[in-house]
Amino acid sequence: MPERDGFSLKSCSLCPIRCGANRFIGPGACLAGALPRVALVMKHHWEEPPISGTAGSGAVFFSGCNMRCVFCQNHDISQKSAGEEKSADALADIFLYLQLQGAHNINLVTPAPHVLTLAEAIPLARKNGLTIPIVYNTNAFERVRALKLLDGLIDVYLPDIKFYSPQLARLWGGREDYFSFAAPAIAEMDRQVGALQTDESGLAQKGLIVRHLVLPNMRSDSYALIKWLRNHIGSKTRLSIMRQYTPMHAARFMPSLHRRVTDREYKSVVDYALSLGFTDIFTQKKEAASAAFVPEF
Repeated sequence: MPERDGFSLKSCSLCPIRCGANRFIGPGACLAGALPRVALVMKHHWEEPPISGTAGSGAVFFSGCNMRCVFCQNHDISQKSAGEEKSADALADIFLYLQLQGAHNINLVTPAPHVLTLAEAIPLARKNGLTIPIVYNTNAFERVRALKLLDGLIDVYLPDIKFYSPQLARLWGGREDYFSFAAPAIAEMDRQVGALQTDESGLAQKGLIVRHLVLPNMRSDSYALIKWLRNHIGSKTRLSIMRQYTPMHAARFMPSLHRRVTDREYKSVVDYALSLGFTDIFTQKKEAASAAFVPEF
């Protein structure tokens, strides 16, 4: 699907970068070409409990990314055009395969560059028998206009909101304007799916879960993000405060980022969220900060 609703892969403007690349000729700033490259398909058991459940989440990892986070755990694929190109038909078949394997949902990891193809693949999979929820697992650096193409197709939005400060976003994520796009994007996700809804087994069926990864030396930025979330989306939002930060990629060589988060840092962020009225918070134990939980691509 090269064109839809004013978007064209011949002059790409799907994400906030709006690089204008002709992705039929070469990759955009996200490193993606015209067709998505799938780097890994697996049943993922290390997401939030309503996503992974007991049988696992049907994760589809796309390569490339529109951010350049120096600490990215998936840098082996996010900073490369890795994997095999897949058409909309092929993606629909992958979704159906994961359903046959017993996955609780289809978990689209780093999907932003592929909105046009996904807008074709998801209805096709539904037509051919897909019944489990679709999870949109994103860095939140999205354009609202692009997200509107997915309205009614995505069941669960799982944005990982990273930075409030433009300075930190530039230093550690490569995108100074990150929050100015992530904030309205998450508001749009909330408009589309609302508060998290689970079935009798506690599995996510529809709704929003907002993730935030606590980083070393950056508690004030975490506080600002959580306060914004309370003020603009609401404290009823399911919040996942992650402790899994492990120095990887370029962060291993940066003094501010070359260590794990301390007990005090992590607890202070969780306590701050509780003080603002968030009650349903997913948390992680210290053991989550391990490279052992990073998939092998």
